[in-house]
Amino acid sequence: MDRETVLVAIDAGSTKVATVVGEVTPMGDVNVIGYGIAPLAGMKKGMVANIEQTVASISSSIEKAERLSGYKIGSAFVNLGGSHISSQNSRGVVAVSGSRREVSREDVARAMEAARAVQVPANRQVVHVVARGYIVDGQDGIKDPVGMSAVRLEVETHIVAGATTSIQNLTKCVTNSGVQIDEVVVSSLAAAEATLTDTEKDLGVVIADIGGGTTDIAVFTDGAVSHTAVLPVGGINVTNDVAIGLRTSLNLAEEIKVKNGTANVAEVQPEELLNVSMLGDAGGQTIQRRRLAEIIEARMRELYDMIRAEIERSGHAGPLPAGIVLTGGGAKLAGVTELARDVLEMPVRVAGPEGVGGLMDQLASPAFSTSLGLLLWGAHHPASDLSGYAAASEGDAGVGRLMGWLRGLFPG
Repeated sequence: MDRETVLVAIDAGSTKVATVVGEVTPMGDVNVIGYGIAPLAGMKKGMVANIEQTVASISSSIEKAERLSGYKIGSAFVNLGGSHISSQNSRGVVAVSGSRREVSREDVARAMEAARAVQVPANRQVVHVVARGYIVDGQDGIKDPVGMSAVRLEVETHIVAGATTSIQNLTKCVTNSGVQIDEVVVSSLAAAEATLTDTEKDLGVVIADIGGGTTDIAVFTDGAVSHTAVLPVGGINVTNDVAIGLRTSLNLAEEIKVKNGTANVAEVQPEELLNVSMLGDAGGQTIQRRRLAEIIEARMRELYDMIRAEIERSGHAGPLPAGIVLTGGGAKLAGVTELARDVLEMPVRVAGPEGVGGLMDQLASPAFSTSLGLLLWGAHHPASDLSGYAAASEGDAGVGRLMGWLRGLFPG
């Protein structure tokens, strides 16, 4: 099997690591040919907390994926999370070179580099420079300026940065597992690849990937990302509240949350009862299911308030036309859609990964949107040098892939 036709994704979250192997067809479709899932104890809130445990979990996941796919994994696209992620928008301006005054790929690359020249603290590094749109001699709304006659070219970009040490620790865990990194991709952008439609991006939409320890946010307007952030709250926080409120273990609290929990108290009847095992009491207790729902709703309402504040911080005071798309393992909880509509006052839908074929039964859950989105990111953002990240990992993540991405965007 040719290296060019196979992509690998490693999605290391707060509670699990998933390695997915996908084959890209000549038509650009992605089909899953293998995957491996392992519990992950070495990550906390999207960041490496224990290198040894994280390496062991990643290695286990890789081994399972190799066994199922029959493919020896050498490199992979890897997700990046954690509340150290920050973003800003920047504009680059250049004069169009050449006697013919036609915009070339080199002009676009120079404009991107000009936009990228923003002040980044010494302890942080750029992860993504995403082109939002181009302005040619004052005419905006241009998606592809190559070949246009012009004197002046401007590009509007979205720049995502992260803490250097957090990125290096993640890189170390993956490489110590025997795999090189094709590119590090922020989790929210990966999830967006697998869940959002072009129409939603054009109208204006928010994606909220509710994971175990964090919630990854991305705001899209005019077809491109305009704001990214990571909130330090996820499904684990809900489980902790349930464990404390019901005085039970974390494992049992998770089981109760998944089987009997809901974020919508209004749908629970007062007479509904549950038998719950208590710490130090083998006999357990009988509680109203409404009490469980009240605990879950309070924490999820707090999360939605944080999401609303993040949307306002991005410059959107009112609801976005296409609303909010919820994904991630936390989006599977009953009642999350109704509560989100109530708190955020905009259209809400829960989405699992789409656009990928193959072994999808196990992976069709919203919990794997980031995993499969990483494969789609690799397929949709082609580069001639997929080892560019490794060369740039000491400096700015993804610099080596920037030129390759531009070559893929404007072939010829």
